Amino acid sequence: MNFANPKSPFDLSGRRALVTGSSRGIGRAIAFALGRTGAEVMFHGATDSPALREAVAEARKEGVAASALVADLSSSADVASLATGSAGPDILVLNASVQSYGRIEDFDDNEFLKMFQTNLRSSFQLVKLLGPLMAESGWGRIVSIGSVNQGHPAPRLAIYAATKAAQKNLMLTAAREWAAKGVTVNTVTPGVIETDRNAKILSDKSFADSLRQSIPARRFGRAEDCAGIVLALCSDACSYVTGADISVDGGMSL
Repeated sequence: MNFANPKSPFDLSGRRALVTGSSRGIGRAIAFALGRTGAEVMFHGATDSPALREAVAEARKEGVAASALVADLSSSADVASLATGSAGPDILVLNASVQSYGRIEDFDDNEFLKMFQTNLRSSFQLVKLLGPLMAESGWGRIVSIGSVNQGHPAPRLAIYAATKAAQKNLMLTAAREWAAKGVTVNTVTPGVIETDRNAKILSDKSFADSLRQSIPARRFGRAEDCAGIVLALCSDACSYVTGADISVDGGMSL
């Protein structure tokens, strides 16, 4: 195998990564995994929050070359500025998303548009703006963080699920377009992960216990459970993997 570093095929030294929604949760764990293996990491948040500043400070304390970028992904102008400010990363991880619960009849146009603009349009914009730069350089990695809802929408998550299904299909097309240019494009699909977002729904012990029993691994995932596979996909070790949808769900989708 012709790895850039044959002693460590997961070494990302010299690479630059942009991870959206990386002030907390899965995105934060991914950003740290990439940084700890040598990548310069651009953490992203919707606002200049204490969580974003703390993540960057902790990464720097570990010796990671880290910086913070702020952009509201529901704003097309902000997304364009984010792409410009990132200055052509080698690695793009599309992790940020928003979700709202409700029956279809409960959603109004504003909620619908916010989810589609944040979850799908921003992904399209960033891939459109940064993918060609990767192709031109002959090396690039794009990983989107999907959801089990993209294939099996949970009750009251119809709009969120629709955005994730559309994002997955966008990644498949991008994978075909740039495979010959050294750019891989993949989706990682988490199951039930213990994050801030899921804390409220998992606080219902009866519901959480029932849900846990439906997972063959009999546990919920941790943010770090998603970071390893993303690291692999972003490295030379997985240069022949593109267009994949990899589940990280403890067997929930079996």
